[in-house]
Amino acid sequence: MIEQPERLWDYDAVEPGQSGSPIVVTITKEDISWFALVAQNISSHFRPSDRCEDEEWPSQEWHTQEWPPSAMPTMVLTYAPLLQEEIAEANGFVALEWSSTARRQTPFAKCEIRWSRGVMAGDTITSTRRVLEKYTRRGSRFVTFRVEATNQDGEEVAQYDYTCIFDYAKDRKATPEEKGKNRPSPPSTQRTRYSWEAIREVGDPLSLLRIQASQENINEKDAFRLAGRQNPINIYNDEEFARQSILGGPVVSGPAAMSYVDQMLLQNFTLGSFHGGRLLLRAIEPFRPGDTVTFQGEVTFWGEPTATQPWEGFESSQRVIECRIKGINQRGDLVNVSDATLILLGP
Repeated sequence: MIEQPERLWDYDAVEPGQSGSPIVVTITKEDISWFALVAQNISSHFRPSDRCEDEEWPSQEWHTQEWPPSAMPTMVLTYAPLLQEEIAEANGFVALEWSSTARRQTPFAKCEIRWSRGVMAGDTITSTRRVLEKYTRRGSRFVTFRVEATNQDGEEVAQYDYTCIFDYAKDRKATPEEKGKNRPSPPSTQRTRYSWEAIREVGDPLSLLRIQASQENINEKDAFRLAGRQNPINIYNDEEFARQSILGGPVVSGPAAMSYVDQMLLQNFTLGSFHGGRLLLRAIEPFRPGDTVTFQGEVTFWGEPTATQPWEGFESSQRVIECRIKGINQRGDLVNVSDATLILLGP
C-alpha cells in the first residue's frame, strides 16, 4: 500500500473562514489556582488559603479549603485555547507543528484579548475558533485566528485575535551568549492600585513586575491545559527542535508573557477593570530561559467619567484608562510591548 503524503496546512493552504469544532470546558477551583501557579502569580487572590481540606484530618476546622472565586483574565487562552492543529484536521490538513515529515513551528507574533465579563469556578465555557485573516508584511507571512468564548448562559465572556508567523523573511534569531545584568530602574513612586477618586496624569508610572523564566516553569506552563493535546516537540519544551526554529532556542510562550502583563496590571487595577477592556501584546525579542524581564508601564490616557446604563434602578459612572507596558530583559532588550484599556467603575 502506497503511503499518502501529508497535506500540510502551510500558508498557501490556510484560508480565512476555516474553523474547528467547538470546545467545551468546565472550570474548577483547582484549575484557577493551578493556572495562577504556573503563571508565577503569588497573589493570595488566586491561590487557596492555608486552610486546606485534608482527608487525614477531616474534623479539623483549619483544614477547610478556601478557593479563589474568579480566574485571571488571561486564563481565557487556556480554557478557550487556539488549537491550530484541530482547525487543520477539521479541514483535511496536518498542522505544521504536528507534521511527521516537515515539522516546524509557527511562532507567536501578537495577541489581542477583549473581555466582556469574568469567569468563575463552576462556569462552563464553550469556545469556537477560526481563521480570521492572513497577510504578508515586509516579506514575512502571518495568519490571525479568532477565538470566541461564551458561558453556560450564552453570554460572551471574551474573544481574542491570535497572530502566528507562518513564514519569516529575516535570519534566525541568535541566542545571546551573555546573560547580562542590566535592570530598568523602578519608578520613583511605587503604587498599589489606581482608585476612582484620584485624578492622575498621563505619564504616571505603574507598579512594575519582574519575572525570571526557567526551563522548568516554561515546561509547566506548556503542560498545563484544559483542552487539546500537548505537543511533545515544540519550541518551548524541546531544545534541539527550538534551535532549528526562527527563534534559535527555547522561549517563553506568548500566552505566558500575557499572563505576566495581566499580573502586573492587577497590581495597579482591580480584576473588574478588565471587563469591557482589552490587552494587546506584541512580541519583539525572544523571552528565553534564564532571562529576567521587568514589566514597567505608564498611564497613556485617563478619560473623563461617563454615565453607564442604569441597572436595577441604580446609576453609576465609568472611566476609561489606557496604559503602555514594556517588557525589558536584563540585557536592556525590549522583549515585548503591550497596550491595555481598562474600565474603572465609580459612583
